[in-house]
Amino acid sequence: MSRYILPVSVFGTVFGCAVLLKDRMTGGRCPSKATINEKTVVITGANTGIGKETARELARRGGRIIMGCRDMEKCEAAAKEIRGKTLNPHIYARRLDLASMKSIREFAERIKQEEPHVDILINNAGVMRCPQWKTEDGFDMQFGVNHLGHFLLTNLLLDKLKESAPSRVINLASLAHIVGKLDFEDLNWEKKKFDTKQAYCQSKLANVLFTRELAKRLQGKSTGCCICGHVWERVRPVFLFVIGQWTRICAVCIFKQCCVQQAQESQ
Repeated sequence: MSRYILPVSVFGTVFGCAVLLKDRMTGGRCPSKATINEKTVVITGANTGIGKETARELARRGGRIIMGCRDMEKCEAAAKEIRGKTLNPHIYARRLDLASMKSIREFAERIKQEEPHVDILINNAGVMRCPQWKTEDGFDMQFGVNHLGHFLLTNLLLDKLKESAPSRVINLASLAHIVGKLDFEDLNWEKKKFDTKQAYCQSKLANVLFTRELAKRLQGKSTGCCICGHVWERVRPVFLFVIGQWTRICAVCIFKQCCVQQAQESQ
């Protein structure tokens, strides 16, 4: 049996590390059973991924959900799906293009006109590692959409949020902010060689700094601001691929070890 110790130990170590990494990246499940009946929630980028799942869960808990998305066809389809699965009729699709200051202002104005109160704003939408594109207003696409767009939207809705207190602003961030650097002399990458990875990290660092400053300014008030990170939805496919490859390698090693041992014993 001693011949199996090494391969089994390797497999166990890899599998154990995989489980720990998954727990670290996901952050666990929310155990709360709280409902948000009569609460209005605005979520950007809610037609897919984390935004869609957030909209679905909050709809299940009774919230009135406003889904702000650039692609209205996908947004309407997602809203219809969520209404069907949660039996909550108060799910609404609204056009919001975070790469356009005009669109953001129109969206915010419509929200202020149509909604008596806004209890939660979730700034979820974002772009990642795209080419050197520019927003409608000439900003770097990642900095413009991920930070500036949400910065403007939050400030346009801040009075409504304060009027609706207790209320919350939630900004979705990423661990990428750790290696981000803000170059205030060239935020739009016009003077230096464009690096899409660093552009993304810069935008995520801006998210974190904005959240901290907003939370500081709202301290002592009934409107709060917090940040959400460790995004598993994007990491999961890569994680499963890597673990799948390691599992396959370990299984092959164990099989080969067994075959070699049997061959030696037969001799």
